[in-house]
Amino acid sequence: MNDYLEKIRKGEPVNYTAFLKSLPEPYRRSHREMFSTQKVSANRWRVTVEDEAAFVELAAMATIPASRVEAARQGDSHRHTTGVSFILAYHEASPGPRPDTLVIAGDDVNIGFQPAADALVIENEQNFYHYRQMLDFASDTAGSPLDLTRCDVLLGGGNRIAQAATLKWLAGYRRVFCAFDYDAGGLQMFATMARYLGDRACFVQPADWQPWLNRFRMAPKSTERFTKAVSLAEDLGFIDLARAFRATGKFMEQEMILDD
Repeated sequence: MNDYLEKIRKGEPVNYTAFLKSLPEPYRRSHREMFSTQKVSANRWRVTVEDEAAFVELAAMATIPASRVEAARQGDSHRHTTGVSFILAYHEASPGPRPDTLVIAGDDVNIGFQPAADALVIENEQNFYHYRQMLDFASDTAGSPLDLTRCDVLLGGGNRIAQAATLKWLAGYRRVFCAFDYDAGGLQMFATMARYLGDRACFVQPADWQPWLNRFRMAPKSTERFTKAVSLAEDLGFIDLARAFRATGKFMEQEMILDD
């Protein structure tokens, strides 16, 4: 949206239809009071600001906040990622059931244990709590044994594990096994991590999906989400998973791994 606003300030033509789609809903509803337009060519309009006060307010909203506090002043703290992450972890010196906590604040990592060679990142709390069963599952899919002597287990829910500072810290592991839901969200989170971690990132999945097809129970919320999941699976080279999506028309939540 910032690019459109800057062009409007300079009197440069914009694709007004696309600009309207970028506006928050309240401004989109009142765009006729805020702007007048003159078409100058195909898909290009010169836009005149009619309500300067509303335009200034919109420009302030569009400005990328420099901090979480500044984002809160603008009315939505979620427009800026938090500068601190708290990661729950099971490790050799803390075998449960109460996990340890590490704090990541920029380049400063406060960790009270010596990291193992590998890490297993688990998306949700239920599976994280049953980390021993998840380690067994990851061992089977990886073809090599994983336990707390060689693999820390981290809770990665809510995309916090994919924040830049956390990824920088995770890059210190030899391998990062990612146990996420088998859906568009899980694949997108893995793709983000793989872009940063490269070959260190390993997606936890069976070599053969056929015995698991009856565990694909979650109906996609939209055709778009389903199509995106299939596309992501294919782009990541997970052809068998893409086939499982197509065969069932559904996703598999990672809690189904615990359904023995």
